Amino acid sequence: MSEIRNLKPEGLWRNFDDLTQVPRPSGYPEKVQKFLLDFAAKVGVEAYVDAGGNVVMRKAATPGYENRKTVLLQAHMDMVPQKAPDSKHNFETDPIETHIEDGWVYANNTTLGADDGIGVAAIMGIMEDKTLKHGVIEAIITRDEETGMFGVNELPEGELHSDILMNLDSETWGKFVIGSAGGVDVTSTLEYKEVENDQEAAVKVTLKGLRGGHSGLEINEGRANANKEMVRFVRKAITELDARLACWQGGNMRNAIPFKAEVVLALPQNNVAALKELVAKQKELIEDEFKGIESNVEFFVEDVEKPQTLVPEEIQDNLIDAIYACHNGVLRMIPSYPDVVETSSNLAIINIEPNNASIKILARSSREDMKEYIATQLESCFNMAGMKTTLSASYGGWDPNPDSEILSLLQKIHKKQNGKEAIVQVDHAGLECSVILGKYPGMDVVSLGPTIRSPHTAKERFEIATAEPFWNLLVQTLEEIPVK
Repeated sequence: MSEIRNLKPEGLWRNFDDLTQVPRPSGYPEKVQKFLLDFAAKVGVEAYVDAGGNVVMRKAATPGYENRKTVLLQAHMDMVPQKAPDSKHNFETDPIETHIEDGWVYANNTTLGADDGIGVAAIMGIMEDKTLKHGVIEAIITRDEETGMFGVNELPEGELHSDILMNLDSETWGKFVIGSAGGVDVTSTLEYKEVENDQEAAVKVTLKGLRGGHSGLEINEGRANANKEMVRFVRKAITELDARLACWQGGNMRNAIPFKAEVVLALPQNNVAALKELVAKQKELIEDEFKGIESNVEFFVEDVEKPQTLVPEEIQDNLIDAIYACHNGVLRMIPSYPDVVETSSNLAIINIEPNNASIKILARSSREDMKEYIATQLESCFNMAGMKTTLSASYGGWDPNPDSEILSLLQKIHKKQNGKEAIVQVDHAGLECSVILGKYPGMDVVSLGPTIRSPHTAKERFEIATAEPFWNLLVQTLEEIPVK
């Protein structure tokens, strides 16, 4: 039995532990959908999978509370599948293994899935508890939030009947989020005919050990992007050592800062020693530039068998120039909230092979005009390399409502329970609230959650001390929801 089942509150941790045993990476919802439907049947609440693949649950009001406003609790069922380089974990088949360390719950060399498994576990706890007092509660646990908010975008209109939305996907206890950034996927592709490799030697160059992280919440922390650091080296290798590009793989999730990139280069045999020296110098440069931020940089070269084909030289040069030039990181802060990022982009995934190239970037902004600006800037950059660029999975920002009734109630109860004021702010991370509001504009909305750090990385962790106050706040708020 996992040691986390001994933590308090018991219902929250037991349900989270059960959830960790269900493989649920983005794109593979079937097992977790069945798990949630089986749970609902067991505890006696209505549940079904809607047309968007989301699991919807409903729990009747406690006798005497039928006149309260209806509350929608919302979380997402999928998790980001990231693991340490030496991990053999298969996210499609293997359960998550957890352990406790210094007051935090971690997974063993993988993402923990507390983002947003804790939100799901809280919903399960509310649904099963017969002692709680509350009005009618709806819940929606959405499909594939991490890869493009597909489930919530396909949520049918008219299906939900709530007055209040409490999103359980925020990651700092004591903070209520009342607005978030919108985003759009920028994908550039190019097909071409590979050319024969006429070089004498080949090497694989690997950069790994970077911190990575959440491309919304942690984009302003100055962490190294493996793709952007690799392109600096590759351009030097091409211009100074006559290297040629065979392939490039960097990053694997659109909303995670890439912590690893690999390239295979072909070059004259006489230049191999110089290239190895260049790798060592570039490693020192990265360590110096990111001192105090990146402490586990690995940058090394291996001799490999010569690939049969290469990227055509002109296309190679255009691709490298575009990757070098494209914006990555924070573009602008919110003028009225100077500590909050307004607009950013994350050079998330690069896949270059001898006959095709694909580059994916997630651009974010809390302003629609600036989201369009950064997306167009990126599109223009890759268009100049001859690539075809498409924009997809766009979602709007969530405009804050500081006069929210549910926000006022949460603030009052938080202060009473914890003896201090909660923080209210706008986040740069994308939340599904904006999409739900677009379909149900009358809802009163707030986002909250316990403390999670380093989501989207193998260092993801959940602060145990924040679980119980989060649960107590949620339960008391449901009891005090005002009448209609």
